[in-house]
Amino acid sequence: MSDINSEVHKAFEVIQNGGIILYPTDTIWGIGCDAANAEAVKKIYALKQREESKSLIVLMNGEKMMYTVFKDIPETAWQILDLSEKPTSLVLDNPRNVAENIISDDKSLGIRIVKEPFCFKLMERMKKPLVSTSANISGSSAPKSFKEISPEIINGVDYVVNLHREKICDKPSTIIKLSLDNQVKIIRK
Repeated sequence: MSDINSEVHKAFEVIQNGGIILYPTDTIWGIGCDAANAEAVKKIYALKQREESKSLIVLMNGEKMMYTVFKDIPETAWQILDLSEKPTSLVLDNPRNVAENIISDDKSLGIRIVKEPFCFKLMERMKKPLVSTSANISGSSAPKSFKEISPEIINGVDYVVNLHREKICDKPSTIIKLSLDNQVKIIRK
């Protein structure tokens, strides 16, 4: 088993060079890249065989990074994040400083703040958000463990992180959409 710092270093090198990685998150295994690199994002859409009109979630490692991407964050967002007992993704309006091809047609972006050590340290090193989408071909179910990830996905990424391969996750995050006028809509429980 590799140590976390060497895995962060290897993943960072790949991401810096426009590559995509397969990595464990606080929920399920994800495919990721630099959220500001439109070409790397295109590689993920191609690998997943997913339409670019379907946006991707972006991981962040804290409040400072959120303010880099969103100028205006509804107070409700902080309340939800403070009260959430399980991983929760928020969909917020008017992101900036990220690739256009990860933003929804309605000018919103799904984000999740993670404390999972690998993801947190990687973003600390990148100083940017990290794309996170389930490690599956679009339309098939999200893998609950590394063993369930298809060879097509494993072979399609530039680097596979060698951590937490035995971890089993039963479900992805809750998704809540918050608009700037404080409307709240639960997209996935």
